[in-house]
Amino acid sequence: MIDLQKTAHEMIKNNTWKMEGGVFWQAFEFGIAGFDGKDFYLEHLSSRRHQKEARDKIKFILGLDIPLEEFYSQLEDSKFSFLIDVFYGLSLPAAPSKYQALIEVIAQQQVNFEFAMKTIGNLVIRFGDPKGDLYVFPNAERINSLSLEEIKSVKFGYRTSYIKDLTSKYVSGELRLNLEGLDERDAIKYLTKFRGIGKWSAELFLAYGLRKNVYPAGDLGLRRGIAKIFKKRIKEVKERDVREIIEPYGKWKSLLAFYITCYDRLMKKG
Repeated sequence: MIDLQKTAHEMIKNNTWKMEGGVFWQAFEFGIAGFDGKDFYLEHLSSRRHQKEARDKIKFILGLDIPLEEFYSQLEDSKFSFLIDVFYGLSLPAAPSKYQALIEVIAQQQVNFEFAMKTIGNLVIRFGDPKGDLYVFPNAERINSLSLEEIKSVKFGYRTSYIKDLTSKYVSGELRLNLEGLDERDAIKYLTKFRGIGKWSAELFLAYGLRKNVYPAGDLGLRRGIAKIFKKRIKEVKERDVREIIEPYGKWKSLLAFYITCYDRLMKKG
């Protein structure tokens, strides 16, 4: 069973969700919905259509359909078996929408995770619609209406122009994010044609926005986590080394990469 507290702890703290009284609450344009690990709380939603949409989105966000026990069985006799005890019940979070995933990925470029979360939270509070004490992530049309100065005010720095340009292209239809039908290689090739999306961003978007079995092999946190586990120096762990280690785990490679990245964050705090 998923551990809501552990999963929420590793999510981007962006003011669109909260944990309260053991319940995960998520704000949507049509209202707020919750989940306590067993039951959904949909009483704030007026229509059955919105209730179903909220239920489906929460399942997607929290990765409720991921068979964690099957994943752990693959780790039992490996170098990564200790991660089972450390992160037991941790699922792989995803964004409620593909556009949100794209913006949150761009915001994480070349900065630490904590700073990225702060800037994303600033964007949500300033330009998102309030739902009680939560906010709805601003949609593409809203961001597209903002000036560069307004977007830059939340401390996105040079990423501001990327966000503005990519949003404009998404609204116009030039940039497509419904890439479920493409394989990993073709999806990355397509995304990296656009200014502001490199390989790292494309791989992270595919995992975080579409739940494709992809991971950013060049990610510093992932490389650092592997270095700690294998008792190497970070400069000894290259992208190709990451792939050699993780690729054998097949359908579990993105989840394993996430656990290793979370381990790196934990060790940094410890």
